[in-house]
Amino acid sequence: MKSCCVTDVGQKRTMNQDFVYASEEPVGNLPNLFVVADGMGGHKAGDFASRYTVEVILKSVRANRERNPIKIIRTAIETANTKVLEKAREDENLSGMGTTVVAATVLGRYIYVANVGDSRLYLIRDKIQQITKDHSLVEEMVRIGEIDRAQARNHPDKNIITRAVGVRSRVSIDFFDIRLEKEDTVLMCSDGLSNMIEDEEIEKIIKDGRHQLPEIALELVERANRNGGKDNIAVVLIEPLVCEVEEC
Repeated sequence: MKSCCVTDVGQKRTMNQDFVYASEEPVGNLPNLFVVADGMGGHKAGDFASRYTVEVILKSVRANRERNPIKIIRTAIETANTKVLEKAREDENLSGMGTTVVAATVLGRYIYVANVGDSRLYLIRDKIQQITKDHSLVEEMVRIGEIDRAQARNHPDKNIITRAVGVRSRVSIDFFDIRLEKEDTVLMCSDGLSNMIEDEEIEKIIKDGRHQLPEIALELVERANRNGGKDNIAVVLIEPLVCEVEEC
């Protein structure tokens, strides 16, 4: 497979609270691992929460002898949730911190995805499709019919999330598995990207000319900044090889 990752502080923030990890090589019993974490909390708490969460996830995955990818990732995120809570109790400067997490691994013809919060994973095939579901107040309002998608796009409470790692003693995680096809592209990102660029524009940038992944990632970040860059921006792009999704 091919992959790349990039983060950017954006145009309005002075600190980058987004953290990304991308490995095409095995991590423990996972054949590869990709993570986006978008931290929250005052001062340096959000920065610490996202980075520390990814560190704990990696340590847990490497130590886990389980073979099931969902079980491995579940244990890692649950462990991170406990560890972040412990750190917050130990240091008042870290009180109230938390982070979103979207994690994925490609195994054979499938990508297995875990999500907490409003960082996203998209599949770009014939058209762009958001695989993860935002755990946010605005998404809940859309679900129960209080507002529509157009209103949700610029709602003042858009950044209020309903789930995060490190906030409660138990963390609720959504899981997805998607069968991959030839020429699929996977995008993982923080809301600093998805809030600044419409899905259709993301699709166009990724599909236009089939550039190299690093160029696409940088173009996505540049476009988000050009559109206002109101938050930190995190991007992970993944392209499975043909032999990974087809009989060769």
